[in-house]
Amino acid sequence: MDKKHPKVSVRRQCVLLSVARSSVDYQPVEESEEDRRIKRLLDEIYLEDPTLGSRRLVTVLERDHGLKVNRKRVRRLRHEMGQESIWCRPRTSIPNETHRKYPYLLRGLEIKAPDQVWCADITYVPMPGGHAYLCAVMDWFSRKVLGWAVSNTIDTTLCLRALEEAIANAGRVPEIFNTDQGCQFTSEEWTGRLNQLGVTISMDGRGRWMDNVFIERLWRSVKYEEVYLHEHATVPELINGLSRWFVRYNSWRPHQALGNLTPDKVYQQSPRPQEGVLDHQDAAA
Repeated sequence: MDKKHPKVSVRRQCVLLSVARSSVDYQPVEESEEDRRIKRLLDEIYLEDPTLGSRRLVTVLERDHGLKVNRKRVRRLRHEMGQESIWCRPRTSIPNETHRKYPYLLRGLEIKAPDQVWCADITYVPMPGGHAYLCAVMDWFSRKVLGWAVSNTIDTTLCLRALEEAIANAGRVPEIFNTDQGCQFTSEEWTGRLNQLGVTISMDGRGRWMDNVFIERLWRSVKYEEVYLHEHATVPELINGLSRWFVRYNSWRPHQALGNLTPDKVYQQSPRPQEGVLDHQDAAA
C-alpha cells in the first residue's frame, strides 16, 4: 500500500488489493494489564472447576477477587484463551461440521503396554505480557511426555510439531492416538498424518474431559509447579523452563500410580507390542 502514489488513490488501492479501507490506518492495541490478570484468574479457576460457566465466573471473580466484570467480557476472554466449560451436550452440537469426528475407543480397553495408546491436548499458558499455548503428547500407560511444543497461536501446526517430536523421541508410533474434538485434532492435516502413519484415531466424547484425564492432570501439575511459580516473561524463557520441568517430570518424579517409579523407567522397561516401530525414513515422511 503506497499512500503517496501519484496516480492511484488509497481507496482504489484497497479495492485492487481487496483490503478494507478502515484497516489501512489501524494500529493494534496492546492487551490491557487488567485483561491479562483476568485471563490468569480464569485459567486458575478452570483448573479448580472446569464446569463453571460465564455467569458463575462473574460471581466468583467479584466474590473472591474483587473484580466487577460483565459476562460478555468473560466470554470474550475465554474465547481468546480457547477455554470452554465442560458439561454434557448432545452429540449433534458439533462446532465444525466439515471435520470428521472419530469414536472414543478406550472405554473398557485394558491398556497394558507403552505405545499402545498416546494422547494429546492443548492448554493456555498465561504470561506477564501476553500468553502462549502448549501442546503435549503423552504415553497413556507410562504417563511419559514424549513430545511437546509451544506457540503464541493455537493451530494444527503446533500439534503437529509436538507429534513429530514424540515420534522422533520414541522411534515408533502408537496403536491408538486419543484426543479431544478440538478443530486442531479434527483437521485434515492432523488426521491425515495419523492415517499416513497407520495409527487408529480415537476422540473423546463431546465435553468429556475424563476421557483424557491423564493429560488433564498433567496441565494442573505443570501450571502450579512451573508456569504460575516462575511467570516467564518471554516465550524463550517459557520454553527453557518447560524443558527443565518435563525432564524432571519424566526422569525424576515418582508416580504413585506407577508403583512410585518414574515415567521414563516404566516406558523403557515395560514390554511393548512390536508393531509401529519406525525407521528414520518413515518418521520423516
